[in-house]
Amino acid sequence: MSRIRMATPADAPQIQAIYEPIVRETIISFELEPPTIEDMVNRITATTSRYPWLVCEQDDKILGYVYAGAHRSRAAYQWSVDVSVYVHTEARRRGIGRALYTSLFGLLVVQGFYNAYAGIALPNPGSIRIHEAMGMVPVGIYKQVGYKFNAWHDVGWWQVALQSHTDTQPSPPLPVTDILNTLAWDEAVATGLSLVKI
Repeated sequence: MSRIRMATPADAPQIQAIYEPIVRETIISFELEPPTIEDMVNRITATTSRYPWLVCEQDDKILGYVYAGAHRSRAAYQWSVDVSVYVHTEARRRGIGRALYTSLFGLLVVQGFYNAYAGIALPNPGSIRIHEAMGMVPVGIYKQVGYKFNAWHDVGWWQVALQSHTDTQPSPPLPVTDILNTLAWDEAVATGLSLVKI
């Protein structure tokens, strides 16, 4: 049985196993050394105090994960988030990335966020496809911004408006813990899960 749920520190070993080869073997991540399981525990704990970090699992095996985080630290940026999604190599082309993003974006709207951004190390046509399928549009390129595997690499940035912007002062976004296990949470998760092709 498949489900999408909030990540917990107990998921760190499976999440680390999905992410480690991406760091070691590709330019998709600009990390040079894979985080340890303990590092991943700390990341999950820090992120889920405020933002969603979701996993898609089937029979207790994590097939992919997605999370949001602060776009920048200054106060006027608080309604914007950066997002990332990673899918297990054995589970790609099954709608998992789109399912996870659909649930994540729905939850971010409930929290009160307005904009989501994704940075993509170029070239990466697969990542561009999933982000543009989610309505994200390219807004610029940081030229030769990162050095990995003996070469400089560009990073493209994609953006989507999660909801219509207002002319009035928006309320501060809610922490994800305020919406966990609510009807709105269940609806957002169910909408995403319906896209998984198992």
